[in-house]
Amino acid sequence: MITVAKELAPHKKTIGIFSFFKENYTIIGFSSWFLVSLCSFFSLKEHNYPGTYFLIWSSLFFSFFLFLLPFLKFTHNNRIIKFVFLHIRWFAVLGFIIFFWEMVTAYAKLLPLPFFPSPQAVLNIYLTDFFRLSESVLSSLLILVPGFLLGSFLGFFVGAAIGWSKEIHYWLHPVIRFAGPLPAIAWLPIALFIFPTIYTASVFLVVISTAFPVAILTASGVSAVETGYYDVARTLGGSPYFLLRHIALPSALPQVFVGLFMGLGASFAVLIVAEMVGAKAGLGWYMEWAQGWGAYANLYAVLCLMSVLFSTLISILFKVRNHVLNWQNDGVKW
Repeated sequence: MITVAKELAPHKKTIGIFSFFKENYTIIGFSSWFLVSLCSFFSLKEHNYPGTYFLIWSSLFFSFFLFLLPFLKFTHNNRIIKFVFLHIRWFAVLGFIIFFWEMVTAYAKLLPLPFFPSPQAVLNIYLTDFFRLSESVLSSLLILVPGFLLGSFLGFFVGAAIGWSKEIHYWLHPVIRFAGPLPAIAWLPIALFIFPTIYTASVFLVVISTAFPVAILTASGVSAVETGYYDVARTLGGSPYFLLRHIALPSALPQVFVGLFMGLGASFAVLIVAEMVGAKAGLGWYMEWAQGWGAYANLYAVLCLMSVLFSTLISILFKVRNHVLNWQNDGVKW
């Protein structure tokens, strides 16, 4: 019992230290976000638009929320409270970053306009140009999601066939070896010539950017399965379909998800570039439009929106991966 108590004592002390820092960071976070609200208030004369009022009230509300956070421990089971407590230091530092950004742009005007807009100018874009941004997000998702799903299925089945059959490997592996390294965006002139619309051409590019890494990683995973597993299954009467369905493909799933993540990342870049060429809507089109008109506040707004959107899609894929590979608990977290 004494040994167990000695082992547990350092852990209790560490938890106390972390709790001390968390409580202090709530005060620091309150101060940083209160400074953001105060600086926004004093810049109202020259930045009197909805984004400024939104920044004043939202930062003021968040600062008092952080101040009251230590008194909300009774609601520690609440997901929002737990999330804020876990990332309290990031929230505190983020407040100072926004305060510094606001000081050098909206208040002191140390950075030249229009290249360095203030945070309230960026927020104002979400309030005044909400419908155009929403239309751009929807247009991009209508290209990205079907293209990624189609490319994933195509790459998975082709990769499984290459890794399983020596005959298929003989004919398709050279094609993937020489065509796969080509950047998907290099197919853009050919896609615009073959397909009747920019939408179908963009979907085709997303399919290519997804299919090749998924096919290569799937083939690698299937071919890397130990032959001893097959021998045991054949001894017990397993058919070739059984071997493929219950041994080869499940063993290759970790590699398959690596290919999916690679394909998803490549799809983001291809999507934006494809939408910049001839598209009438989409996040890439919005960036091109904002840059052409010198609307850098719109440009920064869409960059932040893209970051949140693409990070959310990666998080969804990680959720699927963790559900499918629930036996692999030591993988990379997102």
